[in-house]
Amino acid sequence: MEKPQFTLLAVDDDATQLELLRVICEKIEFPSINYLSAETGARGLEIVRKHSVDLVLTDYRLPDINGLEILKRIKTDNPLVSVVVMTAFEDARDAVHILQNGGDDYLVKPTRKDEIEHLLVRIFEKNCTVRENRIVQREIDESFDGLSMVVFQSRAMQQVLNLVSRSARSDAIILITGESGTGKELMARLIHKSSLRKEQPFVTVNIAALPESLMESELFGHAKGSFTGADQDRAGRFEEADGGSLFIDEVGDIPPSIQVKLLRVIQFGQIQRLGENHTRQLNVRIIAATNRDLEGMVTEGSFRTDLYWRLNVVNVTIPPLRARKADIPPLVEHFIRVFNLKNNRSIQGITREALDLLMGLPFHGNVRELENMIERGIIMARGTHISLRDLESSGVKTPFEDEIHQLCDSAHGTDYQEKMNSFEKKLIACALEEAKGNQSEAARRLKITERRLRSRLEILGIHNPNEHSPAAGGFDENVEVPRQTRREK
Repeated sequence: MEKPQFTLLAVDDDATQLELLRVICEKIEFPSINYLSAETGARGLEIVRKHSVDLVLTDYRLPDINGLEILKRIKTDNPLVSVVVMTAFEDARDAVHILQNGGDDYLVKPTRKDEIEHLLVRIFEKNCTVRENRIVQREIDESFDGLSMVVFQSRAMQQVLNLVSRSARSDAIILITGESGTGKELMARLIHKSSLRKEQPFVTVNIAALPESLMESELFGHAKGSFTGADQDRAGRFEEADGGSLFIDEVGDIPPSIQVKLLRVIQFGQIQRLGENHTRQLNVRIIAATNRDLEGMVTEGSFRTDLYWRLNVVNVTIPPLRARKADIPPLVEHFIRVFNLKNNRSIQGITREALDLLMGLPFHGNVRELENMIERGIIMARGTHISLRDLESSGVKTPFEDEIHQLCDSAHGTDYQEKMNSFEKKLIACALEEAKGNQSEAARRLKITERRLRSRLEILGIHNPNEHSPAAGGFDENVEVPRQTRREK
């Protein structure tokens, strides 16, 4: 049986230390260690971007950037990579900073052979445990009568679900906020399923999909003859949800005339059908959702203040996927199972290189975007696993390629040369930012020589103050590039 492989990257400017670690790794029988090394922080970060790495073992003090900064950058890009920092000084403050910023451990130099061996085995076992826990979670999910439960692993989603679990069994109105595609309706269904009303109806209404002329009738119902085409009495969504829960999606799109009527329902628990003179008493739990800034709408006067505070009893904010990247692997596994069944495929998983690509994407479309990517990957897959090639052939772009398309659309100028210069400035600035200021790496991403990059920087008037610094072209926040090239962090 083939031994499981574990990739270790050692980052240290001490060649003797790197050789010592290499020898130690060669003597470890299980797991099989794939050893990589770098003598600068910039080179180490470049290797992490190019290779699938399980553990980064980095010195704290390096000639260009320190180990704490390496830790922060790696955990931001891919929190699945374990990072351990080595320091020559046993300073408790350094240890606290390392652990607070997501470090998996720290070691005091000089490191001993047994310490390294124990560390490698422990990190390897931790990774195996994470994979096993996903399998157990999958089995638990499948036992919930077909209900698609929330798939997560991040601390951010754990906090969200803790809030949901404390409030679900009450009758309090819950307002779910978050960007489009984060799973607000799924969260609403989970709230209803966890409530005392779970055996009663769960009714949904998407306000954005309704024309304003039909919105009142759709929500509250109408009497026969109340308007042209009303040939019979009709109950609205509130009456359909009586005793259960009503999920109002895109509540920020409700026009002012309907906001008044919704406020009355919340205050008195009564609705009045369009064309009727009497009210009907209902018992409905409201769960609302929006991707809009309701507080801002209140300030500008497009959303009623009293309605906002009536809705905002319990606020559940779902963070975007780019802020909880630890959720990407379990979501990928979940979607592979779902789309295997849907498309009659038997894909067993995703390659590490393909997963690394997904971990680096901004996911402006959030979970819905990831879901679509995996379905396309399942359809395009040539082997037993979704590969990097499968994702690229299905249209998935790297963050840098995606940025290029956005830059093309935003180039300024009145003639051809001005537009080309504008685009080139933004393109170079984007490459430098993606490369964390390293001009060699930026040139590689642009597929030009470093000499040509320096020439274009000079011709276009892009000044990099760190061009001649010991950090080999470190990018500084004061580099003179157009402000619109700054990507949101």
